[in-house]
Amino acid sequence: MITRKTSEIVTSDLSEGKVFLIDKDFGKTSFNVVANIRRIFQVKKVGHAGTLDPAATGLLIVCLGRQKTKEIYKYQDMPKTYTGTITLGVKTPSMDSETEPSEIKNIDGITEQKINEVRNSFLGEIEQIPPMYSALKHKGKALYKYARKGIDLKREARKISIYNFEISEINLPEVKFKIECSKGTYIRVIADDFGDKLGCGAYLSELRRTKIGNYQVDDALTIEGLESLVKETIQTN
Repeated sequence: MITRKTSEIVTSDLSEGKVFLIDKDFGKTSFNVVANIRRIFQVKKVGHAGTLDPAATGLLIVCLGRQKTKEIYKYQDMPKTYTGTITLGVKTPSMDSETEPSEIKNIDGITEQKINEVRNSFLGEIEQIPPMYSALKHKGKALYKYARKGIDLKREARKISIYNFEISEINLPEVKFKIECSKGTYIRVIADDFGDKLGCGAYLSELRRTKIGNYQVDDALTIEGLESLVKETIQTN
């Protein structure tokens, strides 16, 4: 069972493991979160169920203990929900804000109708080519390490599913969205492809994961909040 109530986190027995909902901060890696959980609870066996890029925020499910880490795949297989912002007229090598713009185009002529036509083209089962700036491996080395050296390797397209794609606000060059998708979906690639289909280029300028399955970020704790709660409990006991 996932630990939702903060009182359960520090008062229950950790010997059988726990599953925590964490709200990852901007700029932190998913590994940073895992390392902090290890430090707070002095437990070595900790893993997360789905990487969030450093520039992304939101829900990260963290499993603690041998038994619970064996069950990570259950959460990895669940559909994900994201909100964020696509910025039109600019392309970046990483398809997000982690690299400098490589191409700038005019967005004159981009209308709400065109944006919604492109949005509709993503719905259903589609093929997506994973980005070079990713943790996927080639000959034992992460693709992003090749990308940083300017090396572009061939990647095979993968089938993913977009269950829902809503445009919540258009304030050009920014387009705010909500996407519900299958595991393995790169929202950065959606943003890049979105811009290509509009003919003006685009990159993912903001991303937040709000749901994994039925688990919501509203029920999550930040690492700072979790650590403060643990310290308070230790002091009162």
